[in-house]
Amino acid sequence: MTEGFKRRTALQFITLAITVNFSVVLASQQPHVVFILADDFGWYDVGYHGSEIKTPNLDRLSAGGVRLENYYVQPLCTPSRNQLLTGRYQIHTGMQHQIIWPCQPYCVPLDEKLLPQLMKEAGYRTHMVGKWHLGMFKKDCLPTQRGFDTYFGYLTGSEDYFTHVRCHPIPALNLTRCALDLRDGEEVATGYKGVYSTELLSQKAIDIITNHSSDKPLFLYVALQSVHSPLQVPEHYVAPYSFIKDRNRRLYAGMVSAMDEAVGNITLALQQGGLWNNTVLVFSTDNGGQTMFGGSNWPLRGRKWSLWEGGVRGVGFVSSPLLKQPRTVSHELIHISDWLPTLVGLAGGSTNGTKPLDGFNMWNTISKRFASPRLELLHNIDPLYDDIAPCPGRQQQLTLAQEAGTDPWAKSRFNVSIHAAIRSSNWKLLTGYPGCDVWFPRPDHNSSELGPSEVDPLRPVMLFDIEKDPEERNEVATQFPAVVDYLLSRLHFYQSGALPINFPDDDPKCDPGPSGAWGPWA
Repeated sequence: MTEGFKRRTALQFITLAITVNFSVVLASQQPHVVFILADDFGWYDVGYHGSEIKTPNLDRLSAGGVRLENYYVQPLCTPSRNQLLTGRYQIHTGMQHQIIWPCQPYCVPLDEKLLPQLMKEAGYRTHMVGKWHLGMFKKDCLPTQRGFDTYFGYLTGSEDYFTHVRCHPIPALNLTRCALDLRDGEEVATGYKGVYSTELLSQKAIDIITNHSSDKPLFLYVALQSVHSPLQVPEHYVAPYSFIKDRNRRLYAGMVSAMDEAVGNITLALQQGGLWNNTVLVFSTDNGGQTMFGGSNWPLRGRKWSLWEGGVRGVGFVSSPLLKQPRTVSHELIHISDWLPTLVGLAGGSTNGTKPLDGFNMWNTISKRFASPRLELLHNIDPLYDDIAPCPGRQQQLTLAQEAGTDPWAKSRFNVSIHAAIRSSNWKLLTGYPGCDVWFPRPDHNSSELGPSEVDPLRPVMLFDIEKDPEERNEVATQFPAVVDYLLSRLHFYQSGALPINFPDDDPKCDPGPSGAWGPWA
């Protein structure tokens, strides 16, 4: 062996060691990111908003972090998840109408680059546990094909918490199919019957944390089933709420407690695994609470499926030792589409491979209390909107189409009969029928408030000063016509750039058969 060979070998070894050490140092600098998404969790249903439901873990984590009190989501499951993972408004993906039903042959467009793909490019191990609900008619749509290294969960929008079975009508076959909806990776997961979903999913998340290797940073997305209907929960979670008279509310309270415990257990696993000091944990709901199944958005107007504040203002917070100004409350405008650029930026990654983003990097806003870069927020534009749930006090759906013809803004370039809403600074403009407009009463209190507004009937164009009037009780369109004109012009701008709605008819080939499981069929 020559001296030259020895020197070259030594140099190669040193270079390799430096490269390995640099990779380890880089991984240690990149924070672990854990994103926990609750389902149908109402504004009033967290302890720190004064609820009768106890949420000690959410209260503690948010108190030590940053509570986001001017934070917005979409009014439904699929749209919020879509905007979370794409960083783009749903009008830009053709998914501005409703949700993806089990037999619809579509998914988030495959040319959209999703958050887990960007995190993986930044060097992260990417894992997902829980509800997907972004389409599964073909294999290319599945989580493990869209950037997640591993996946455990269910693909549709809801199911039984214990059997993990989803029942869905298939009219073309004249039947309702009940089939398992649970996957481990891309394979059907059996053997979990009787295991309560919230406990099952949180344990899977804990297993990922416990087994995580420190050579790479962790991105873990936990989309809990809680607290979506059906109202199912082990009795020991319900027992502390015997004082709640309404059965739905009582069961719902137990489900919230189970979810709160799950979040606490996941956080404990991060601490015990030595990851917590370099972790950013985000908690968010996907939409407002569903009052038909025990949820409450009091004192906000409306509920899930509506563009009123009760449908779109979300419970959310960030908890992390990495926050520069923890133990604070933020009233800066933040939207669920902002998480993609925020988290990718935090990871040291790049968003250059995405289509034009509607989200903003909010880390300095959250961590350092900087002003939000977001001045405007499109809630949605949906020309096909229909509210499929009955609204108390209304015998039939209200479209406002007839009234739109006589409205002062009927000749606007934007069709004011269309279901739409936009926020700009303190102003919020709604057009068409925004959805159920009830101020549902505070749980276990006088129900005299129940019913549509007796003061101001709905109009095709409505303007509210949300900072002064978050309950949307004082409609001021005629007092600020210039504001209305401007916001209608913005809606026209957005509608001009919207993709056509993609909402295909059900495909009966979705039928998994009497012994199959919901999953790809195309």
